[in-house]
Amino acid sequence: MSRHIVAVAVTDGSPAFELAIPCEIFGLDRSDIVAPWYELRMCAAEPGPVRSATGLTVDAPYGMDDLIEADTVIVAACARPVQLAPPQPLVDAVRKAHEMGRRIVSLCSGAYVLAHAGLLTGRPATTHWMNIGDFAHRFPDVGFTPSALYTEDGNILTSAGSGAAIDLCLHLVRRDHGSAVANEVARRMVVPPHREGGQTQYVTPLVRPEEDDGLEPVLRWARENLHEALTVPQLARVARLSERTFARRFRDTLGTTPLQWLLQQRVRLAQELLETTDEPVELIAGRTGFGTSANLRHHFRRITTVSPQTYRHVFRHRAGRRVAGQASPLR
Repeated sequence: MSRHIVAVAVTDGSPAFELAIPCEIFGLDRSDIVAPWYELRMCAAEPGPVRSATGLTVDAPYGMDDLIEADTVIVAACARPVQLAPPQPLVDAVRKAHEMGRRIVSLCSGAYVLAHAGLLTGRPATTHWMNIGDFAHRFPDVGFTPSALYTEDGNILTSAGSGAAIDLCLHLVRRDHGSAVANEVARRMVVPPHREGGQTQYVTPLVRPEEDDGLEPVLRWARENLHEALTVPQLARVARLSERTFARRFRDTLGTTPLQWLLQQRVRLAQELLETTDEPVELIAGRTGFGTSANLRHHFRRITTVSPQTYRHVFRHRAGRRVAGQASPLR
């Protein structure tokens, strides 16, 4: 049986971590697990020395012709200039490889190259959560799936950022050699063979700039009173605006509705409490304004894609035993 060739497209300034993942999974000799193992080829997208974002020189002796001939083509994460204007030889090679039936994979921001090549039009795709708005704006014809750790549509696969690249590469091993082999590789890497949920659980809710000084006091007040049953009319009164003016100014400034913003703030507070306290879910539901544990679980899973219990298990951080009666640092 011939080896399955995995070609990694290397561009100047690529993040070292995302480059290292396919090297670790496909480049090490793991023939003791299953033989033959993969053959890894590092392919330079352009002539000349290639350096990672941290200045490491990457040995990439292969070129775009070799990329096209591989069984699996991986476009690793790339620097911002490459995201905006990838080398034309790379775009052409990825497109040609797809036409020849090769398996095409992007890791993190490598999805930009696939999108420039037209391979993601009408397909599900994802990338790092920090690029969500930019990617969706630049490629509106892509079936963007921002919450996914990775997506798969036929022979085209994309991953979210950093750790999700491990998830996707292990998924490729699972497809090629089965779960037992993929689980053994994961065990040797000391990583989970499969993670529950999507990348939304890892997103820190972005605090948009509050450009309208008239909203800042009501936003601060709302965050301090999330345990209350807040309503839009109540918020409008605090802001000293009519409901209609308040709702319009809120959307113009923050890009969302007051109720959606409140929901995001409640989930954000629940995340902090799950990470830093031992409080039961029932108590956290009250402190965050969800009322019941069932209501908290429903909205928490809908927004983060995992349950509160799973989130606490993954992100557990004990700050030490609290002194009886000590106030919570979140209040």
